Amino acid sequence: MSKGAWVYILQCSDNSYYTGSTTFLDQRLEQHQLGTYPGYTSARRPVKLVWLAEFPDIFQAMEVERQIKGWSRKKKEALIKGDFDLLHELAQSTEMKERRASRKKKRRSSP
Repeated sequence: MSKGAWVYILQCSDNSYYTGSTTFLDQRLEQHQLGTYPGYTSARRPVKLVWLAEFPDIFQAMEVERQIKGWSRKKKEALIKGDFDLLHELAQSTEMKERRASRKKKRRSSP
C-alpha cells in the first residue's frame, strides 16, 4: 500500500520559488530550512512554505511537481493565491489567446 505524498512550493529569501515533492513533509521542510537538503534552496534561506497539496502517492505528486516546475512565475503565483480564473487564463496556449484577441478585434471593427 502506498502512502500519501505532498507537492509544495517554497518562497526563497531571494523571492524565487522552489517546487518539490516528498512523502516526509515535516522532515523535508526542516532540511530546506536548515540548508541540509542540497541544491537550490540551500543558498537561498530562509525559505517559506507558500503552497501545499496532498496526493495519494509519490508518483502522482512527482507528476504534478514536474508540471508546476515548467510553469511561469505568474502561473505559480496564481496557484499560490488560489486565483483559479487567472490560472486557467494563463494555462491557455499563446495561439488560442491570439485567436481570441483577433476575433474580438474583428467584432469591434464590424459595422
